[in-house]
Amino acid sequence: MKKIKLGFANLEVEFVDREKALRKVEEWAERGTALPHVVYGPEGCGKTAWLRQSAQLLRELGFDVVYINPVEQEVSAEVGVGELRKRLLEILRESSSEAWARAAWVAVDVAKELIRRRRGRLALIIDDAFQAIGLDKAALYVKGLLGILEHPPASYDKIIAVVATSEGVSLREIGRHLWSTTDPMWNMPRDGFEELYSRLPGEKPSPEEAWRLTGGNPRALAKLYEARWDHSRVINSIIREKGLTHHFLKRWENHLREAVEDPDHLWHSASRELVDELVEKNLIIYHLPERSPESWIDQPPPERDPELGIGRYVAWQTPLHREAVKRALKTYS
Repeated sequence: MKKIKLGFANLEVEFVDREKALRKVEEWAERGTALPHVVYGPEGCGKTAWLRQSAQLLRELGFDVVYINPVEQEVSAEVGVGELRKRLLEILRESSSEAWARAAWVAVDVAKELIRRRRGRLALIIDDAFQAIGLDKAALYVKGLLGILEHPPASYDKIIAVVATSEGVSLREIGRHLWSTTDPMWNMPRDGFEELYSRLPGEKPSPEEAWRLTGGNPRALAKLYEARWDHSRVINSIIREKGLTHHFLKRWENHLREAVEDPDHLWHSASRELVDELVEKNLIIYHLPERSPESWIDQPPPERDPELGIGRYVAWQTPLHREAVKRALKTYS
């Protein structure tokens, strides 16, 4: 399989790691998917890189591939019917958020037309579309993908439908129905993370320090690199981006102080309202599945790791997220 090149921290690097996750894609390619697979995990954990590499793998396995990422305004329609690709790309000439939201829906129509004409192998990969189409429409979108799998417009060989999201709110909406299979993905395992870390040039902290700060999250690593390894600067940016205001902190101060020490406090003792706010702010992953490898797209997180902010049922998305809450409590409470 050809390894793709990816933009990372203003550099171009070759895709690394995620071998187990790519084997999962090979399994889907062999059997097809009976339900859409909704892959979720922390922001910046590497879902997009994996999906782009998966698209390359599927092309090599003989699939027509439609890949769309409305948030990053990227579309790739490697299909055998040129006019269908043209139709999708024409919508995007406006380069507006509305156009990209429409493109996410049109991708479903393009997939149906491909089945009618080609009747072969099709992979539909939708990356972070829920922000564009609206979180309230996430379940409806997944149902549309299910319709392609259950009621295709013509016979076909195999179809794969994969949707990725970092939005815990969208996952909650989707989970109310039986229209998909949800698959968790965690941050990179230690070996793969250190391989990615080794490709960053210049002076840098030790691999152990980078791991302690990021927990294996590639985007957190990129932010640290761009901040010249000033983790204090990155923590302050998270405080601003996540809206850790005096009002929010004062309201939930006691629970948050417990949660930065043990995230499972949020599972056992915190109100649902606080949990929902933390999920909406993408600060935590709530209700972590069992750690059996079969339950995860790639290597699961440890059962517990207090240093990285991982509990049995709840985890901070990265150690930097936890540190941002800890610092905000000290500053504003």
